[in-house]
Amino acid sequence: MPELPEVQALVDDLNTRLRGRVVDRLDIVSFPALKTFDPPLSALAGQTVMDVRRHGKFLDLAIGDVHLVLHLARAGWLRWRPNPPAASGRPGKGPLAARLVLDDGDGFDLTEAGTKKSLAIWLVRDPTEVERLATLGPDPLDPAFTMETLTGILRKAGRAQIKGVLRNQAIIAGIGNAYSDEILHVARMSPFKPASMTDEEIAVLYDAIQSTLRDALARAEGLAASELKKEKKSGMRVHGRPGEPCPVCGDTVRQVIFHDSTLQYCPTCQTGGKPLADRLLSRLVK
Repeated sequence: MPELPEVQALVDDLNTRLRGRVVDRLDIVSFPALKTFDPPLSALAGQTVMDVRRHGKFLDLAIGDVHLVLHLARAGWLRWRPNPPAASGRPGKGPLAARLVLDDGDGFDLTEAGTKKSLAIWLVRDPTEVERLATLGPDPLDPAFTMETLTGILRKAGRAQIKGVLRNQAIIAGIGNAYSDEILHVARMSPFKPASMTDEEIAVLYDAIQSTLRDALARAEGLAASELKKEKKSGMRVHGRPGEPCPVCGDTVRQVIFHDSTLQYCPTCQTGGKPLADRLLSRLVK
């Protein structure tokens, strides 16, 4: 799933390619992906792309006086297309979900792998009309996101597990499964550690959030959309690397499997050498 660093890199890439360009049309191939009907898609025709922005993991294309809001979900991606599109085939068949076409034929395709289709598209007059976007928590890279901000979040979360707090978009926007694993590895904290922490632990976690996300942003800077997935995977320390040696201590990276996701961690760095129970109760083995 694209998270804050990849979505920001997409924003930077698309601003270079799209700003000032004129839209011809938006073709919807996977009809369930479109979540709105007013304004109609025809409102995009002949309108100029004014800006591309990010809200958490959402892309926001300001086109004329409307906003095209995109959420790539777990298996979605955006592919730039420098030539006029070929026929898209039968609607709903294959990975193609939607296609933005500029007036000269350039544009991008939205694709989604797998059978579980969660990619979402909204056309709205104001981004806050998208309920999931309107309820986002603060952005961790916003200057207003200080250690005091994080302290307030963690105090409110109480005994909730820190992995879940970091991933909850209504609490902190933009961090998903991958970067929460990476942040907690940098902070040397168990994924199941309660959010109620000492001031010293909060400072360590805050620094880990900032360094992990900013390092990922730096690695992605200047990359085209086609290169971002490979860069994200290559930059991971523990996420997606079960069975491999930890780059810090050499211990074997382990994982916990849930019904819809997995997490990876280093026992030596994060849990005092104790393996976590690989079960839905998500508790430390006693």
